[in-house]
Amino acid sequence: MHAWPASEVPALPGKGRDLTIHDTATGGPVTLDPGPVARIYVCGITPYDATHIGHAATYNAFDLVQRVWLDTKRQVHYVQNVTDVDDPLLERAARDNVDWVSLAEQETTLFREDMTALRMLPPRHYIGAVEAIPGIVPLVERLRDSGAAYELDGDVYFSVEADPHFGGVANLDAAAMRLLSAERGGDPDRPGKKNPLDPMLWMAAREGEPSWDGASLGRGRPGWHIECVAIALDHLGMGFDVQGGGSDLAFPHHEMGASHAQALTGEFPMAKAYVHAGMVGLDGHKMSKSRGNLVFVSTLRREGVDPAAIRLALLSHHYRADWEWTDQVLQDALARLERWRAAVSRPDGPSAETLVDEIREALADDLDAPSALLAVDRWAALQEERGGTDEGAPGVVSRAVDALMGVAL
Repeated sequence: MHAWPASEVPALPGKGRDLTIHDTATGGPVTLDPGPVARIYVCGITPYDATHIGHAATYNAFDLVQRVWLDTKRQVHYVQNVTDVDDPLLERAARDNVDWVSLAEQETTLFREDMTALRMLPPRHYIGAVEAIPGIVPLVERLRDSGAAYELDGDVYFSVEADPHFGGVANLDAAAMRLLSAERGGDPDRPGKKNPLDPMLWMAAREGEPSWDGASLGRGRPGWHIECVAIALDHLGMGFDVQGGGSDLAFPHHEMGASHAQALTGEFPMAKAYVHAGMVGLDGHKMSKSRGNLVFVSTLRREGVDPAAIRLALLSHHYRADWEWTDQVLQDALARLERWRAAVSRPDGPSAETLVDEIREALADDLDAPSALLAVDRWAALQEERGGTDEGAPGVVSRAVDALMGVAL
């Protein structure tokens, strides 16, 4: 599966700071020192509907991670998946009487277009769950054969007790985990499971649903968590730098994925930092496809909203914060974009040397994009009030905002 085209990242003078970021597993900040190649895995979409602002906020956060690393003169090995077969996709296709494969392809194409418009840097590897199945089957067999998994009426379940570190990502108690498992795709009440929290690794073929050859597992399709594990281990290996996604993925998805990988390899941890973006709400509730309270990136673009303004709206909130999308958020972003473009359109201006440092410092400090925006606001205000004599300053500001925040002025 192909990703989307990369926008050029301007080179800046000097070198950025190492990234300190909040790690869900430890509950505090960690300073990452990835070496010459930083490795990041971000969980992708289930393509049964268009990209909404909540998705965009998550991918914006991890785009910033990439940009901070690139500014430290590192390479970035970024991997993202597409869950292109799953119950919600099949249910939507059945509801709309369309082919599930065509629906997945259509929405993945739209996602690529949205990411391109928003200047999100593409992954080096963009892998669909279906294309990963040949690599998933042997992992499930290994877990079963080692005793870390078991069969139940033809399905294969992972035993959470096989990983002594289980529970160390989201750090939730058993009651909270059971509740979230039921809400987020698990089946804690199924009779016969060794532990209610045990997640499915391989679902035996169901009538009327797609299935694939699973060798000794029989025909079926993979569970949700093992898909990302197979892709991450194949392309990044254990101990990669950042496992990323929305905060709703901390449990069960990232918790279970870490345990799968750790049971398979005997190594710990799967990722050095588990990083989670906050949820975006609308009308008092988290944006979700099930509730239908969505603002789509593609709809805003069709209405003529500049993608740079959408990006500024996302950047105006700290990535870990839960926040509400409103018309005022967008209007503020549009006004900011207009001020910034006016400021960099002049032939000269106030010195921007300290501004670049301010942006770097803010983003290296747990991706503090709102502080970075305020730094640019201050420079733009000086430009408007009294201008300056530095002929290179507007160009430096324009390149810094593009390189570090993905906003083209």
